[in-house]
Amino acid sequence: MGFEPRFQITGETAQALMRITQAKVALENLPVTPQLLRSLRQSARLLATHHSTQIEGNRLTAAEVEDVILNQQSGTPGRERDETEVRNYYRALEHVESLAERWEPLTERDIRVIHGLVMKGQGRPTPFRDGQNVIKDSGTNAIVYLPPEHTDVPELMKDLVAWLNEALDNELSPVPVIAAIAHYQFATIHPYYDGNGRTARLLTNLVLHRSDYGLKGIYSLEEYYAKNLGAYYAAISIGEHNYYMGRAEADITPFISYFVAGMRDAFERVQQEAEKLSYQKTPDRSKELRELRPQQRQALALFEKSKIITSMELAETLAISSRRAREVCKQWVSDGFLEIENPSNKARSYRLADKWESLV
Repeated sequence: MGFEPRFQITGETAQALMRITQAKVALENLPVTPQLLRSLRQSARLLATHHSTQIEGNRLTAAEVEDVILNQQSGTPGRERDETEVRNYYRALEHVESLAERWEPLTERDIRVIHGLVMKGQGRPTPFRDGQNVIKDSGTNAIVYLPPEHTDVPELMKDLVAWLNEALDNELSPVPVIAAIAHYQFATIHPYYDGNGRTARLLTNLVLHRSDYGLKGIYSLEEYYAKNLGAYYAAISIGEHNYYMGRAEADITPFISYFVAGMRDAFERVQQEAEKLSYQKTPDRSKELRELRPQQRQALALFEKSKIITSMELAETLAISSRRAREVCKQWVSDGFLEIENPSNKARSYRLADKWESLV
């Protein structure tokens, strides 16, 4: 089949892309401490979880989502399904961020595992739908969209993944535009009976994180969608209501314009918040932080809890195998990031090298 999206980058979208880049550069050069970064990241994850599940009808408030995720509080009568839903989404969001750290090509399995986490809270790949589903208006019961036949879904998903990897590798379009197309096309294929919207939004996050537009996980696009659901649904409902009668060939410029505008708003909002908070903190450690690799910056959170860590703790934090964690520790010792605290093979532990202790 092949996937070739039809779109144009309007003047307004081009301006929004420039402002996204400006905000991204400004954030990368802010004197953000590991503690502040961790706080901003956690707040963004909670916001993303609340708003993405809210779009699908979840009834929990932002405060209740925080209680469920951070304080492990549950048991609100009649809200068990809502609580499970937000836990699953938060877990999937963490998985997306860990996937992005590996800088590997996107696979269909990645998407199916994300869906498995969204729906079941388990990192097992889920199969695509085995029958037709129809999207209806919940109020009028009228057909809103008829997705492609289930027999076409595997080939359509294969084409989407191939296009995404090629577009990112060869920089066929600006990254935010590629992310918008990923979101739109996944929702158009609608490969599952349920969970398509949440998975599409997580796929968008994965594309952005893997392409250096993740902002270390401190922003939430989901809030932009949720604040005006009418605009979100109008933007994504382009073309005809039947996939085979116009939807597949639709010009998706309006959705790209909508998505990029939302990304601009999210980036500029988090830039303002980070600037306000970072300048209240001393001293400026941005130069040292920029010297570190993404995984090393992520590992700093471990040392905020304890001066001594093990490779097993690092494996859990970075979502890598224990064997890979031992290799990473060995390399970091060689690089001067870590020093061996306990050299015993059975109880080997590590501490930060003197140069980096001031970061935690």
